[in-house]
Amino acid sequence: MKHSFTRRQTLMALAALPTLAAAQADKPVKFILPNATGSGVDAITRSAQNALAKALGSSVVVENQPGAGGVVGLQALARSAPDGHTLSVVSNNVVIFPSVLKSLPFDMPGDFTPIAVVGSTPMVLVVNPAKVSATNGKEFIALLKSKPGALNFASGGNGTILHLAAEMFLDEAGATARHIPYKGVGPMVTDLIGGQVEFGVAALPSVQAHIKSGALRAIGACGAQRTAAAPDIPTFVEQGLSGYVMDAWFAVIGPKGLPTAEAKRINAAVIAAFNAPEVKESMAKQGNTIAISTPEVAASFFRSELSKYAGLVKKAGVEAQ
Repeated sequence: MKHSFTRRQTLMALAALPTLAAAQADKPVKFILPNATGSGVDAITRSAQNALAKALGSSVVVENQPGAGGVVGLQALARSAPDGHTLSVVSNNVVIFPSVLKSLPFDMPGDFTPIAVVGSTPMVLVVNPAKVSATNGKEFIALLKSKPGALNFASGGNGTILHLAAEMFLDEAGATARHIPYKGVGPMVTDLIGGQVEFGVAALPSVQAHIKSGALRAIGACGAQRTAAAPDIPTFVEQGLSGYVMDAWFAVIGPKGLPTAEAKRINAAVIAAFNAPEVKESMAKQGNTIAISTPEVAASFFRSELSKYAGLVKKAGVEAQ
């Protein structure tokens, strides 16, 4: 009798599998972005949203949670079930936080599962042209040095890659300025255009249209080479700051405990999505370089980047808050 009951249960469970699978497929995949609307990561994720939905076999919802520079969104991801239905696209910020924030409600990368380092995005230093007369790196550094600490620079929040990139620029230039942190890139760019702050470093996708319209002026690109998406913007290396090269990368992560097979499935979907023709075209226009890693390489990369940025934070003299 006991055997019969177990067999009946098994048959019922097998019969229910298609229904359960359909329910899983119908459940949307939520991407929690620890970045504001209008950020580089936001532009990248939304450009790939439809292709990701097709590759994952589920609808994709993008939810911005930029509070505390991104800590709020990461905390929400860390608390999510490791079932593949809650993921995130993140930037360098996540490996900088442990060096610049005294208290974090999660362990990085221990409370997460790196799934894929997707690629890199160019950063540029921009100024408000009505507030800053300088048109190139040499003129801008001269202006900063003539007014020590007088100019304000914006970032998307304390300890973000945009904050550190500006601090590293000032360190290399031998100049000083006052940091004004914002709650995300959107408000930061709004105030840059409005003239409430004079300059800032931003991901190219978040300011590209404003550079073209003349609302902002690009002083220099932060990478080692010019980007094809904005070939007229010279690098700071070209302009005499040989030691200043800052790269921004973006990656897909999930919560801790995500099964290896699920991480590999999502990794394959990310590869498919970012190889879709319309996504490749969008990434090229934004200046992003796509080179997708395996989950294993992503995990190793996160650990090495934690160490790298700890050293850069110390070099720039950024104090933990």
